[in-house]
Amino acid sequence: MKIGVLHGPNLNLLGTREPTLYGTVTLAEIDERVARLGGDLGVEVLAFQSNHEGELLDWVHGAGPESAGFVVNAGAYTHTSVALLDALRGVGRPFVEVHLTNTLARAEVRRHSVLAEHAVGVIAGFGARSYELGLRALIDYLRESTSGPAGPMPGGG
Repeated sequence: MKIGVLHGPNLNLLGTREPTLYGTVTLAEIDERVARLGGDLGVEVLAFQSNHEGELLDWVHGAGPESAGFVVNAGAYTHTSVALLDALRGVGRPFVEVHLTNTLARAEVRRHSVLAEHAVGVIAGFGARSYELGLRALIDYLRESTSGPAGPMPGGG
């Protein structure tokens, strides 16, 4: 099983960008941790980061057919990108939305996600561990959905 991990704009600056807010763990370290956890859980992790919306869409389109699902930190595109939502829905794979910070405790503009309504779930506020928690949750969801009832489908209420 392959899982795509999608990182949106400015996440390439992790480790140096506002460390009091986002921590000091770099994106490369997050990718390494997630890949290691994926291996422990028996899945291959494919990670991608871009600051460009179109590149994120193209990657989802390309990775969708080979991925069982996605862990998505869309960065600021979380709040604005209907195009990214359409790409994720278009490939027909479940996804878990993750954030390093608790977006509900931040500025009003960061409290709404255009992705969340269609996500399997949202994990936020656990720093770099949000990715690991998101990967575990997605794998559990995928394994449960192939072996029996797994609760509501994404976007189903």
